[in-house]
Amino acid sequence: MSTAPSRRSAGFTPTGTISTSGDRRRVVFATVVGTTVEWYDFFLYASAAGLVFGQLFFAPAGPGVAQILSFLTVGLSFLFRPLGAFLAGHLGDKYGRRVVLMITLILMGASTTLIGVLPTFDVIGVAAPVLLILLRVLQGISAGGEWGGAVLMAVEHAPKAKRSLFGAAPQLGVPLGLLLASGMLALMAVVAPGDAFLVWGWRVPFLLSFVLILIGYYVRRKVEESPVFLELAERKEKTRMPIVQLFRKHALLVLIAALVFAGNNAVGYMTTGGYIQRYATNPDGPVGLATADVLGAVTLSAVSWLVFTWIGGWIGDVIGRRATYLIGWAALLVGVFVLFPLVNTTSIGLLTLGLVVLTVGLGLTYGPQAALYAELFPASIRFSGVSISYALGAILGGAFAPTIAEALVKATGSTMSVTWYLAGMVVLGAVATLVLRDRSGIPLGPDHEAEQSVSPVRGLSKA
Repeated sequence: MSTAPSRRSAGFTPTGTISTSGDRRRVVFATVVGTTVEWYDFFLYASAAGLVFGQLFFAPAGPGVAQILSFLTVGLSFLFRPLGAFLAGHLGDKYGRRVVLMITLILMGASTTLIGVLPTFDVIGVAAPVLLILLRVLQGISAGGEWGGAVLMAVEHAPKAKRSLFGAAPQLGVPLGLLLASGMLALMAVVAPGDAFLVWGWRVPFLLSFVLILIGYYVRRKVEESPVFLELAERKEKTRMPIVQLFRKHALLVLIAALVFAGNNAVGYMTTGGYIQRYATNPDGPVGLATADVLGAVTLSAVSWLVFTWIGGWIGDVIGRRATYLIGWAALLVGVFVLFPLVNTTSIGLLTLGLVVLTVGLGLTYGPQAALYAELFPASIRFSGVSISYALGAILGGAFAPTIAEALVKATGSTMSVTWYLAGMVVLGAVATLVLRDRSGIPLGPDHEAEQSVSPVRGLSKA
């Protein structure tokens, strides 16, 4: 390490940011492309779980139970996201953000492609759902490791005054992934309608992942390592056991940060988890809309989510992360209460309106998340901190949201129970946000580790 070039000679400024706008554009482009491919794969599974997996892999359990089992496999993968976050956090804090991003991209793409060629229950029996669950677990491990690396590459490369906007770049991969997944499924529902969709149409979007993974890999290879990590490596200040240090000093902060994301994630998984798709297209349900129409509506709402995520990132630099979140929570609460009344009208136009309204709050509470998380944790354990907080928040929020929604409707006969459940999660996220101090603009480099280690939790001076 003693022969490594200094950060000044390597083109880095003393504040830990890249000195050229061209490098920054490459980072933004690479994080958007990479996370889009990752979340396309992840959401494709969730949408297929709502549309076809219950019939193809779990049918012997009976119509109602088969669908619940299908949604449970969506949530099961979330239980393995902390494992991915632990592994990625350890590797990312010791060996760099870039290497983790390459590994997670390949793992996710390979798992998704294999799902596209997986035989169904009718062909190989119980081995079919077992293999499906195994591949979903690998997706969960990959998703748990992906997010932290992507957001830190974006935020740690960003100018201080634009961290929230730069951090919104990998966040855009989520609505873009949903848009791409829903769009491909909607296209295949038209190309291969009815039984053809069940036989082979659903497989095509999964097989497309192989091509997307090659594109994502090529783009990410062109990106330089995070300047903050290079600075740590040059000074030989990498932590030996970052996860141990994280939980020894910042356990409460991890929990509060997880609750912030849980509020957003529970609501978001009404569409990304496939619940609305299943509820609105179920021929035996109260809505009974065409699959292609509902997938089209979800695709349109993904565009709206994309726009408001970018707006949330931009506003986060203007008024601060915390204030942006609070506005977003208020908007999300409105969206939660109008969603099902509009869906239950059986009008595809009003269903689309309900989904679009929901995305206003989703975007405003997702756009500034990367900057908020990155500014909460010290440089030496930042990858572990943001990754594990995100993974735990996903478990507490979206992991079993579709399963809970399905069970609530079956138990009560009304979607109002789902509305109150989602509203409770939004309030929980808002309270967690209020507990945190806004640390917008705090220096991110290792020179300021002492300042970063002061707890952002109100009422505490140290973590």
